Amino acid sequence: MKKHFLLVFFCVISISGFTQNFEKEIQQADSIVAEFFSKHKLPGMSISVYKQDRMIWSKGYGFADVENNIPVDPSSTLFRIGSVSKTLTASGLGLLIQDDVLEPDDEIQKWVPEFPRKQYPITIKQVSGHIAGIRHYRGDEFMSTKKYETVTEGLVFFKDDPLLFEPGTKYQYSSYGWNLISAVVENAAQQPFLEYMESEVFKPLDMNNTVPDWADKDIENRTKFYIWRNGTNVEAPYVDNSYKWAGGGFIGTTEDLIKFGEAHFDYNFLDEETQKLLITPQTTSDGKSTNYGMGYSILQHAGNYWIGHSGGSVGGSTMFLMNKEHRIVIAYTINRSGASFDNLHFTIGELFISK
Repeated sequence: MKKHFLLVFFCVISISGFTQNFEKEIQQADSIVAEFFSKHKLPGMSISVYKQDRMIWSKGYGFADVENNIPVDPSSTLFRIGSVSKTLTASGLGLLIQDDVLEPDDEIQKWVPEFPRKQYPITIKQVSGHIAGIRHYRGDEFMSTKKYETVTEGLVFFKDDPLLFEPGTKYQYSSYGWNLISAVVENAAQQPFLEYMESEVFKPLDMNNTVPDWADKDIENRTKFYIWRNGTNVEAPYVDNSYKWAGGGFIGTTEDLIKFGEAHFDYNFLDEETQKLLITPQTTSDGKSTNYGMGYSILQHAGNYWIGHSGGSVGGSTMFLMNKEHRIVIAYTINRSGASFDNLHFTIGELFISK
């Protein structure tokens, strides 16, 4: 009973003075999310929503640290965002394309000559769209505990493996492909990958709470990470994500993801041509759409198109989506592995689109 009281008391909500226009929708959304949170017995969760050129709703549920009753704060609690990291990295790649530093159809070895040539040539665009034939995780690789000092070291998992198929003929999701993209970005920018992302993406967009998930460092406001075991939330095993910064190694807040999404509604950060390149679905050689651009998933629901990415990591589940037509951004994060989303994002999205 005491814990339940604390859970309600410490729910953090910050709503701008403009949200009176959405008061009814926010109350409905809050009820929907609270039911979702309770149904799945989640440890902690943050959600933020942007519409009408401002963040209209941002709230934390439950705890960043269950044992110590530390509440989730959507403005400061850092969650593992998993593969949403790919979308952030894609914007960094887009800036290099926009500035004519590299071309999407450049072969990988132009920028990463140390990456072994395969039975077919592969391009930046193919790798970033998961049609290059690079494999995904195997065995317990997802649970890596080793620290990798450079993005080049992170290629060790797969660099000597053959391609799974002829590039362009199939779509097969590969986080390791984004290890390779980070090496491309680093060499093309002539700057360490993490430094480049900080200086060219995070700082310009005021994403001050998006950082690498250094496993061996104490990071202020980083949530604890949980898994579901034997009917309860228990702390997740230790992992070190330094081998895959670009594809799944960042932590951040939902409010930072809102800032990132907002940057896609005009063309001051990424111009129209670059955004179109990144968010246009690629096609396989048989003409079928992959519903995936270059680091951006393209989803359709109830006649509306959403662009973004989901993320799954050890102790983290994340959803980030933008609707450019209605200028809506939805971001939510959960500090537990494998959380079911139940299409929560579409439910919330349709609620605010209908306004």
